[in-house]
Amino acid sequence: MAEDWEHGGFGLYIHWPFCQAKCPYCDFNSHVVSAIDQNAWKDAYLSEIDRIGAQTKGRVLRSVFFGGGTPSLMDPEVVDAVLTKVRAVWPMANDIEITLEANPTSVEAGRFKGYRDAGVNRVSMGIQALNDADLKRLGRLHTAAEAMAAFDVARNAFDRVSFDLIYARQSQRLADWQAELQSALSMAVDHLSLYQLTIEDGTAFGDRYAAGKLRDLPNEDTAADMYALTQDICGQAGYAGYEISNHAPADAESIHNLIYWRYGDYAGIGPGAHGRLTIDGQRYATSTPLAPTAWLQQVRRDGHGENDRELLDFETQRTEYLLMGMRLADGVDLNRFGFDEDQALFNNINKLSDSGFVLRRADRICVTDLGRPVLNAVLRELLRD
Repeated sequence: MAEDWEHGGFGLYIHWPFCQAKCPYCDFNSHVVSAIDQNAWKDAYLSEIDRIGAQTKGRVLRSVFFGGGTPSLMDPEVVDAVLTKVRAVWPMANDIEITLEANPTSVEAGRFKGYRDAGVNRVSMGIQALNDADLKRLGRLHTAAEAMAAFDVARNAFDRVSFDLIYARQSQRLADWQAELQSALSMAVDHLSLYQLTIEDGTAFGDRYAAGKLRDLPNEDTAADMYALTQDICGQAGYAGYEISNHAPADAESIHNLIYWRYGDYAGIGPGAHGRLTIDGQRYATSTPLAPTAWLQQVRRDGHGENDRELLDFETQRTEYLLMGMRLADGVDLNRFGFDEDQALFNNINKLSDSGFVLRRADRICVTDLGRPVLNAVLRELLRD
C-alpha cells in the first residue's frame, strides 16, 4: 500500500485565485480584487514548494498545473520563478506536462510567449462558447473573435492547446451544439473539455434559477441528446472520450488529470487547493484555507498554508479510487486495493454487467456507453453493501 500512488504518478497543482470577473455559473474558489501583490504570491508559492518538496524527496514529477481563478493574470516572471523552484526541488519526467489555464483575451494572449519561455508547454483555454450572445450570457469578457485570435496565438506558442466548451446552454438547440462542436474540432486543437452546464447553489445562475429567472435551458432529454451527440462527433473525429467530459486523440490526454483519475499523488498549493499525499506509508487528504488573504497570511505566519491533514483509511482510499477511476474509459484495475477478493463488489459488478452498464475485461472494469450518462447511479450500485 505504501507506494500504491505510483500507479497514478505524482503531480503538482498551483491555485491562482483571482479573476477579472466572477462568471455567473462558476462555483470555483475565485475572487475579484482591485490589486494583487504578485511578489507576495510568488514568495508564498516558493515557500510551499520547498516545504512539500522536503516531504516528497526524490519523487519524479510528471505534471504541473496552474489552475484558478485565471492563472493567465499571473506575471510571467512569477510563473518563471515557480517553475525554476520546481526544477530545483524535484526530478522531472522527460515528458513532463506543464499546463496553465488561460482566458482568451488579447491582454492575456500577450503573455503567452513569456509563459512558454518560463517552461509552460500546454495551455488550457476557457473559451466556453463560440458565439457572442452565449458568451455574454455566460458572463465571459471576451468575444468569439477574440477567442479565435487568442487561440491562434496559443497554437503558435505551445505544442499542446486544450480548450473548454459548455453545452446545454440557454436557448441552445441540438443543431446549434453540433455546428459549434464541429467548428471547434476544425481548429487543430489537441484536447477538448466539454461540460454540460450545471446550475450550482451559491452562484449567480443558481440564484436566478431558484427565482425562476434562468429561462430556456434545454430539458433533460435534450441535454442527454447533446451528450450522446458529443460522443459520436468527437469519436468520428478521432477524439476519444477518455473521460466523462474530456476528449483527445491518442497520446494527447491530460497527464495531470490522469494522475487524479488514476489515484496518484498530487500536492495542492494555494487557497482552496486540495491534495492527496502518501507520506511514510500513510495517505493523507490535504486542504487549504479558501480565502486568499487568509492563506497568504498563514504561509507567512506559520510557515505553511495547509489545514490539518486528514489520514485516509483503507476503505476511504478504495472508495475514492473507484469514484475517480470509473470516470475513465479504461476504468479501474481490480488488483488494486484488494478488489479482486471482494465478493460483494463482484456480485454488484455481475448485476451491472448483466444490465449492460459495466464491462469486465480480465482484471479491469469500466462503464459502458449505456452506463456513462448515469455514472453516479452506477457508482452507487457498485458501492452497495
